[in-house]
Amino acid sequence: MIGLVPLRPARPSGSAVRRLLGAPLRRGMRRLDRPVRDGLARLVTLTVLLPVVLLLARRAVQLPYGTGLVVVYGLTVLTATVGLLYLAYAEYDDPAERPMRRRARAHGEFPALPARPRVSFLLAVKDEAGNVAACVRSMAASDHPDLQIVVVDDASRDGTGEILDALAEELGITVLRLEHNVGKKAALVRGCALADGDVLVFTDSDCLVAPDAVSRCVAAMVRHPDLGAVSGHCRALNAPASVLTRVQDVWYEGQFRVAKAAESVFGAVCCVSGPLAAFRREAVVNYLPAWAADRFLGAPFRFATDRQLTGYVLGQAWRGRALKRLHADSPFVKDEDHPERRWLVAYSRSARVWTNVPARWRPFLHQQVRWKKSFVRNLFFTGRFMWRRGPGPALLYYGHALWVLAAPAMVFWHLVWAPLHWAAGLTLLYLCGVLLKGALWGLAYRLDHPGDARWRCRPLMSLLSCCVLSWLLPYAALTLRRGIWTRSPA
Repeated sequence: MIGLVPLRPARPSGSAVRRLLGAPLRRGMRRLDRPVRDGLARLVTLTVLLPVVLLLARRAVQLPYGTGLVVVYGLTVLTATVGLLYLAYAEYDDPAERPMRRRARAHGEFPALPARPRVSFLLAVKDEAGNVAACVRSMAASDHPDLQIVVVDDASRDGTGEILDALAEELGITVLRLEHNVGKKAALVRGCALADGDVLVFTDSDCLVAPDAVSRCVAAMVRHPDLGAVSGHCRALNAPASVLTRVQDVWYEGQFRVAKAAESVFGAVCCVSGPLAAFRREAVVNYLPAWAADRFLGAPFRFATDRQLTGYVLGQAWRGRALKRLHADSPFVKDEDHPERRWLVAYSRSARVWTNVPARWRPFLHQQVRWKKSFVRNLFFTGRFMWRRGPGPALLYYGHALWVLAAPAMVFWHLVWAPLHWAAGLTLLYLCGVLLKGALWGLAYRLDHPGDARWRCRPLMSLLSCCVLSWLLPYAALTLRRGIWTRSPA
């Protein structure tokens, strides 16, 4: 079944910087010492970004005294985009392939993993009869030598359980069937009770995992004992289905290749995404009860599955002891109590996974509302300690949070207030800035994927984000207590 899917090579074909230099210079660079190669990469990246930097500097000098926040906001967003691109293309190292250069120094002693650690690969499903077989087969096709696969059926009613029973007999996987629906987080924690791996890896039911993806995440942790979690690189499995899926595919590429890569430079990726999320057992097992029983605003919170779990890894040095006391009677705490450490969290570009993205507008908007609810909840947890991780991680985290929170007001100001007050020039300037930002992200995609015309979709995603998705944040905040398990993109 997996052979029918046009999986891209698990190993990236090379960075944009190396392509820009050409084949002869690439061969020459391989003979240089690593510090020299890294210096040349920084130089080429700065050369590519220099026109945008000069444009921003010239515009800033021309700002009249008393310029409003709207212009400053636009310049700040574009400047931040340039900064992200620089970090992603000049400073990022794939931890699965070589040692990370510039990660923030972690504190404390970190136990080394075995050379070939045991891995528990976990999946929770509910009513996924159409996807689950392909997903489980891709999990079983992993090339990691010591792999335990645990699938939890969260009270499905569409035949998913029967499919899993057949797969268990064929592939030797462990299937846990629940009689009553408990939700995705609680279902995964039930599966973790059966997991005995040194590394816990999660995926989603509508995903296909590259055969070497798990082994690459594990290699990153073996090479870097201070890594508590590693995020893989996700693209859209059904990208050709529609314009909407193509736009999302290019957007996913940028969010991982640029945004997560920039965070990974400092070892502070704030969301190890659900399609491929690998965790050191010591870094996360004591916090699984808190994850399953997470509450917000006085009610159970069923979203923020990947963001919140990542937050426990990043923030346990400051929040871990209190969380463990709260769930001291849980077997996950009393049976194996691990010290709180300042783990690092990274992203591996070479660990590939593909997911089905929503092909129609209604499921897409539902997905975006869920994600924004997760953002709001996580802001009240991770936002309380991220400043302790250092200036780089703090700037990336709080800068992104401020941009997301300010976006609805900026959109209203430019697209509603300005036209009503005969200030169409302000609206035009704002839209041009949005398109310029999208073009920068599109250029990054084009450099990484020469000949792929989908880079043109990235400015469309920027317009979609400002004109449509920004309005969802207030709605998500007002409906935080509403929650459903299903995540079907159909």
